[in-house]
Amino acid sequence: MIVHRPYIGVIGAGAESELDESAEQVGREIARRNAVLVCGGLGGVMTAAARGAKKEGGRTVGILPGSSITEANDYIDFPIATNMGQARNAIIVQTAHALIAVGGGYGTLSEIAMALKIGKKVVVLRPAFHVPGVVEVQSADEAVREAMNFGDVASRGSARQHAGLRNRSTTGVR
Repeated sequence: MIVHRPYIGVIGAGAESELDESAEQVGREIARRNAVLVCGGLGGVMTAAARGAKKEGGRTVGILPGSSITEANDYIDFPIATNMGQARNAIIVQTAHALIAVGGGYGTLSEIAMALKIGKKVVVLRPAFHVPGVVEVQSADEAVREAMNFGDVASRGSARQHAGLRNRSTTGVR
């Protein structure tokens, strides 16, 4: 079931850039680890990461800023139209168990800040900013490996609760 897989958010610039190849590799690695890729569903890093996931048979969720699911890039399996503009970044952060930033600008920085505030693990590949509390890595493989270890942020508060990962036997989730 898709609900019981890890959800890894990929965030970064919405315009095409030299980082697209790295983002595509991140998407491939997420799919290889049987996780679901969550992103903003539009262009740039979002398209590249989703394309990579789809090439490996992965599943993708796009949290869109506009009011129409038709705005999603061609590699999004489950588009979610929010009509919230940049405020949809909070939904991406809340949905993902951990986030991987590939480069990015101020929008990405806001997502990083929100994630850190609620105790989510943030991994940064080719950082545009140096932010205390993030894990900086050098490769897509390392980024996804670190992100998949999202349970190790529990010491920063109730990260497992924020991530929605509770013991199935105590929550009735099947």
